[in-house]
Amino acid sequence: QVQLVESGGGLVQAGGSLRLSCAASGRTFSSYAMGWFRQAPGKEREFVAGISRNGGTIYDANSVKGRFTISRDNAENTVYLQMNSLTPEDTAVYYCAASGLGSSSMSYATRREREYGYWGQGTQVTVSS
Repeated sequence: QVQLVESGGGLVQAGGSLRLSCAASGRTFSSYAMGWFRQAPGKEREFVAGISRNGGTIYDANSVKGRFTISRDNAENTVYLQMNSLTPEDTAVYYCAASGLGSSSMSYATRREREYGYWGQGTQVTVSS
């Protein structure tokens, strides 16, 4: 089992940047593919970005492509989401998630919410216009 704690959210003006961090504890961090999701008020939770165990496979949602970058540091047990050129439409609670699926494939990454078995508590990102 793994525990996830997000940090780095806050209030930022449109066009600004934030970097979210997700610290993992428990089982070996490198055994999990990781992802970021977000949920805006009144909307369903949606996939933002995913990264494989070895960082070699990355998926981005079309809405954040070219602006957001997911990365991980297995030595620090942390996954990051660098968010640039933020817009009010990016306002949401951002969640970190871990997936133990993929038969231990180091290149496994996923966009599917149902494949993530562990979730953080979320961190609020608010972008003002």
